Amino acid sequence: MEYSIVNIGLNDNYITQAAVVLYNVFNNLENQSWPTIDSAKMEVNECLENNNICIGMLIDNKIVGWVGLRPMYEKTWELHPLVVIDDYQNMGVGKILMNEIEKRAKEKGIIGVVLGTDDEKYKTSLSKVDLNNKNIFTEIENIKNINHHPFEFYQKCGYFIVGVIPNANGKNKPDIWMWKEIQ
Repeated sequence: MEYSIVNIGLNDNYITQAAVVLYNVFNNLENQSWPTIDSAKMEVNECLENNNICIGMLIDNKIVGWVGLRPMYEKTWELHPLVVIDDYQNMGVGKILMNEIEKRAKEKGIIGVVLGTDDEKYKTSLSKVDLNNKNIFTEIENIKNINHHPFEFYQKCGYFIVGVIPNANGKNKPDIWMWKEIQ
């Protein structure tokens, strides 16, 4: 697979393509976070603000996936978002983008990357229980992937769960927070 990694902000065409990817991927997941191309384009532009990192994979002059990284703390930044079009999933595109953004993070002196991965569609065992102060850590320790939730992809990339925000997206729809030290 021949590809190049590009800065999404280099030209308007990349920005538009990234917005279309974001819109299509989330709509295919029945997620209305970006219900229009315009709202997705606003999100891409937000990812390009300040000194954020926002890169994409280009194959045959087409953005097939992209990832953003923005400050959360001085030395720990938040990964947001990572999207890969359906036709290129499970082909290593996400892993390549993760490796590249982590390399760029390290060059900036960032020592940790955090990410939130929502479970809005009951894809993990965490969405099957009422999380509370008595069971939350046991449930995190024993998390099961029920229906292709991406937390396992991130684990394969070296991230581990550092916490959960119960009911972040509605009853029994937690946000799973993960972190990795960049070395």
